[in-house]
Parts: sequence; C-alpha cells; structure tokens
Amino acid sequence: MTWRERGTMDTYYNPADLANFSGDGIGALSPDLWDKFMGYYGAVFEDGALTAREKSLIALGVAAAVQCPYCIDAYTNALLSQGCDEAQIAEVFHVTNAIRGGAALAHGVQALNIIKSQEF
Repeated sequence: MTWRERGTMDTYYNPADLANFSGDGIGALSPDLWDKFMGYYGAVFEDGALTAREKSLIALGVAAAVQCPYCIDAYTNALLSQGCDEAQIAEVFHVTNAIRGGAALAHGVQALNIIKSQEF
C-alpha cells in the first residue's frame, strides 16, 4: 500500500518511517552494502578533528539545505541529546539559509552576464 492509499498523511514524510533507516528496514534490501555504508557513516561521526557534536551541527545544516525531513528529525534529536539548545539549533538554520540565499544570488551573475551581453 502506498502512502497515498493510506490516506492518513498530509505529506509523504512520516516520522515513524525514520525507524526504517535500519538494517531491518532499507538495509534489508542489500545487507552487505548497508553494513559497509553504516561502517563508514559511523566512522564519519566519531570524534576526530571535529567533535561528534560539531559534526551533528554540520549534518543538520546539510539536512536543511537538501531538505531531508528525516535527517532534520534525526540530527535535531541527536543535538538535543548532545546538549545543544534551541538557540544553537535555530542558528544552524539561519547559517544554512544565508548560504543557500547567497548561492541563489551568486547564480544571478549568470543572468547579469546575459543582460550585459545584450546591451547595445
């Protein structure tokens, strides 16, 4: 049954589906690749040059930029459990917005170049 057929959600995103990001969920489709990915994923988020908390802050910003509601859910909860407060989490979204907005403006240079090439 598809999510549309269920008729119980206003959007595709269902927080309960986050539990399917697991070896028994999506990983069951290709267990060997799942294990390799999870090994890598786990290693990436260990303390290194950056702390696990700093990496989670970055991950939340990336999740906002790529608009992944599951990642936003997971990393917001992770950051709360790592001691981040509301102000820190909110600032992540403002930094993400500044970069995405700046990137949109930077792409305006392409339009500016076209406009300038049409001037007589």
